[in-house]
Amino acid sequence: MTETASLTLPPLMWGEAAPGDALGHAARRAALGCDAGLVAHRLAADHVEAAMVFAPEVPLSEAMTMMPLCAVGFQNALGAIAPPEVAVHFGWDGAIRINGARCGAFRAISSSDDPKAVPDWLVVGFTLPLVPPSEDMGHMPDQTALYAEGCADVKPDQLLEAWARHTLNWITRWEDDGARPLHAEWRGLAHGVGDTVEQGALHGKYLGVDETFGMLLRDKSGDTHLIPLTTLLEEGA
Repeated sequence: MTETASLTLPPLMWGEAAPGDALGHAARRAALGCDAGLVAHRLAADHVEAAMVFAPEVPLSEAMTMMPLCAVGFQNALGAIAPPEVAVHFGWDGAIRINGARCGAFRAISSSDDPKAVPDWLVVGFTLPLVPPSEDMGHMPDQTALYAEGCADVKPDQLLEAWARHTLNWITRWEDDGARPLHAEWRGLAHGVGDTVEQGALHGKYLGVDETFGMLLRDKSGDTHLIPLTTLLEEGA
């Protein structure tokens, strides 16, 4: 598979092929001062990567809402072009699950890791395997790939264009209506709520999220901990 010459993206967004990791490429471009709206992408033979640059006007703790927002945009996009029986859900940590099995993940990187500061830029992106490595066939039942789940007709460039459109729609709704509609949509896609999970050094029941999508986790002693989304940030560009 080769890179498409161009993507048809919504106004104020433009595509740029990344020579390597799309998230890292977008972060480097953001650090050099590129405008918000860049969609870096890499289409490999076995996986797809894409990353979107944001210029937040709110503190990082609130700006990190763009990570679940981008995930909801992804579900809406794939839901519009994949067979109707294909189910998409998300782990709190960004994991993408297709028909119950893990299939790539969302990641985020920012100019700052201070939750109270407004960052210069924020990049949210995903990696999505298209075909499973042959050595993993049958040995990792909790791992899958897009084309192994009945989506062989989904074209990567079509998916990226749809992701950009649906994500922009959710950005507009978030700006106009606040986080309530996004929370309602995300709750129906959340994987693992009610389960016992490990997140960092904490182990307990995943109760749900707070208003900025921080994980609420109740440990065995009955104490409830709030784990902010900012703990998922990767190292800077």
